[in-house]
Amino acid sequence: MIEALQSAGGALRRRFGSLALVPTMGALHDGHRALVTAAATSGAAVVVSIFVNPLQFNANEDLSLYPRDEAGDLAALRACGCHLVWLPDVRTMYPPGSATTIDVAGPAEQWEGAARPGHFRGVATVCAKLFGQVRPDRAYFGEKDWQQLQVVRRMVADLHLPLEIVAVPTVREWMGWRCPHAIASSAPTSAPSHRDCTQSSAQQQPHCGAETQSALRWPPQSAI
Repeated sequence: MIEALQSAGGALRRRFGSLALVPTMGALHDGHRALVTAAATSGAAVVVSIFVNPLQFNANEDLSLYPRDEAGDLAALRACGCHLVWLPDVRTMYPPGSATTIDVAGPAEQWEGAARPGHFRGVATVCAKLFGQVRPDRAYFGEKDWQQLQVVRRMVADLHLPLEIVAVPTVREWMGWRCPHAIASSAPTSAPSHRDCTQSSAQQQPHCGAETQSALRWPPQSAI
């Protein structure tokens, strides 16, 4: 499936001249749509990834309750200029035997990084994987998730990854709650509950309650 993704991305790059990635965890809201619109306005072909990343969840955060709305997300993406949607499954992102994660010091060590050990390891690892899979020229992130933005920028600079990180002023749908699992732009429209449970950590193989398979949508309404 990664080969199909890269073939589709290559075709889009040839057509549009460049490829932009908006990485998300789904449950899309106005902030995500602003990022997709900004990417599309640049003239690039736009790829949106949807993956609820288990490495970003700590032991007291229930991964299975994170909101998911694939049909709604695809409908929203059709309306704001997305050309390709990448929906990898956990096995594709973290195959059995995976032994590599990315720890970013510096910007990951304070504030949310101190309060939620391992969170930014999950962010950096999944972003590096998505950048390697999609091979974008640019990736778009929301400015309001400032610490996450600094972590991703530091990783890209330190690893000499060949892409530009673009920061966009984004819109949050607050509803009185802030999502602690941001990728690109946070605050989904439905807040997951939290309870004590055993979830994956950076030292464990990630897992997900629902069995899914990787998929591409190109354009978003049709499968290839």
